[in-house]
Amino acid sequence: MNRTARLYALVEELRAVAPRPLTVAALAARFEISTRTVQRDLQTLMETGVPVRTTPGRGGGWSIAAEMTLPPIHFTPEEASALTAALAAVGAATPYAGAARTAAQKITASMTGPASTVARELAARIVTRPSRTDSAIRTAVEQALTHNTALRLSYTDAAGRESDRVVEPAGLLTAEGRWYLIAWCRTRRAGRGFRLDRITAATPTDEAARPHHLSDLLLGSTAADAVRPTALAPLRGLLGEGFAQLEPDVLAGGVQPVLPGDTPGVGQLPHQEQPPPALLVGRRVAGVGVAFRGAVAYGDGRDAVADGL
Repeated sequence: MNRTARLYALVEELRAVAPRPLTVAALAARFEISTRTVQRDLQTLMETGVPVRTTPGRGGGWSIAAEMTLPPIHFTPEEASALTAALAAVGAATPYAGAARTAAQKITASMTGPASTVARELAARIVTRPSRTDSAIRTAVEQALTHNTALRLSYTDAAGRESDRVVEPAGLLTAEGRWYLIAWCRTRRAGRGFRLDRITAATPTDEAARPHHLSDLLLGSTAADAVRPTALAPLRGLLGEGFAQLEPDVLAGGVQPVLPGDTPGVGQLPHQEQPPPALLVGRRVAGVGVAFRGAVAYGDGRDAVADGL
């Protein structure tokens, strides 16, 4: 039995008797390996997020929270390949990249049959170029979104202009492989889009962020045609009406675009009482530049949203 298969078997062995613990000696005898190898495998499981724990003393041992583990999942080979490709696209600049890695390990451990083989073979044939994004910046953005707190950041736009500001995150936009934080900027008093790979520093604050809805902040921008990712529809269904689909006529909203050279109006955007953080998919739009009621986007289509001006 190779180590990957043994790790999965260890999880299943612990699940079978949960919540009762098993001793290292019992597990070593069960798999015909040394107690040192068992200890190393259990430590690996713990480090990758599997909910195993140890209880010292008489009657103690290793146990697992059965309700927090995945049962065997029977993916088709095509589904396994799709998951592998999607996970491979998670780079250092992708929000929640660290959690994605541990989620991938859990999903892989739960795969059975031909799908597991297909996924592993495809994974061995995928390479990626390293990202220069600082993981500390990504983590700060994640924390601000998760805890609904204001975020202090330093930003360099496409023209090389640097700025410092405090923003109130509303959600994320992904467009052609790039990720943007969509937020209300306290400095500019308007909605702004910040490419994650252009944020040079980010620090969470303990200040609560006012709620802002993505549909409000994207009104009149080049990303106004952004839609909810169809692959996330099952998750949105679990969250209820708070994640209502953004319809084109709602996004249009009668807001007039701001042409390059015009002076954008500044005003507080409307916001709903408790909108949830959200994720949108956008596309680049060539042609006329438009604005986030104050943030002029580029007219050459190089960014899907205004660049934190």
